[in-house]
Amino acid sequence: MPNSVSHSDLIGSPATKVRAAIRAGLYDGHTAGLAAGKLQCNLAILPERFALDFLRFCQRNPKPCPIVGVSDSGNAKLPTLGRDIDIRTDVSKYRVFRDGAFSEEVTDISTHWADDLVTVALGCSFTFENALQREGIPVRHIETGKNVPMYRSNIDLVPVGPFGGQMVVTMRPIPHAQVDRARDISARFPQAHGSPIMVGDPDQIGISDLSQPDWGDSVEIKDGEVPVYWACGVTPQNVLLAAGLPICITHSPGHMLIADVAEDAETTILPTDN
Repeated sequence: MPNSVSHSDLIGSPATKVRAAIRAGLYDGHTAGLAAGKLQCNLAILPERFALDFLRFCQRNPKPCPIVGVSDSGNAKLPTLGRDIDIRTDVSKYRVFRDGAFSEEVTDISTHWADDLVTVALGCSFTFENALQREGIPVRHIETGKNVPMYRSNIDLVPVGPFGGQMVVTMRPIPHAQVDRARDISARFPQAHGSPIMVGDPDQIGISDLSQPDWGDSVEIKDGEVPVYWACGVTPQNVLLAAGLPICITHSPGHMLIADVAEDAETTILPTDN
């Protein structure tokens, strides 16, 4: 990538600068640890005729699918999340699925855009990581420059129409003495998956090997630490894939949309145009 910038180059940059680098094709990496204090979002982009059932599915499964924004049909802007967001270009990597099968991973979806597509933005656990770090709780994948590890679980979701399946979870090693504090802090962010769904033995939720995540990177669990699991926004990707829609587009795991709203605020940015 000519004239590219690195993850470390963008640390401390505002959300607008990170999105500008992504839109210009200068950065296509993960967004963990970037634009600290700003809401990060998972994406589900799907045809309008399926959108109502999908929104019902999200409403009935709020831990993995907390809705933070919905676009108008065919409109690439998300004005409640940022005045200049263009959903076609402002995510560092997207995944395109057709008829229930992965088609391609791209850094721009302008050529895939259509007038009937609706964007649903969902909260992401990257959002509360800044709050954990402020309280002195380690976030291992950020410390080591990695993407968060993500795993398929055996936790069933509430189905709606063509949408259903099992939850995907993220894992963060937390010192035993800080687990309760990590739970309390993350619970303040219901728009970003909220409190953990489980602590401890991965077998209890159907994970056989923590060293082999389904997405993201493996991280070390040190002595005195316990694995803590949160609901993950990759869940709707699996759900959309299983539904076999003619087309749907998501973010690539760990490559989130960074909004302009604060991580702990309501989405109140107003539109400046249509």
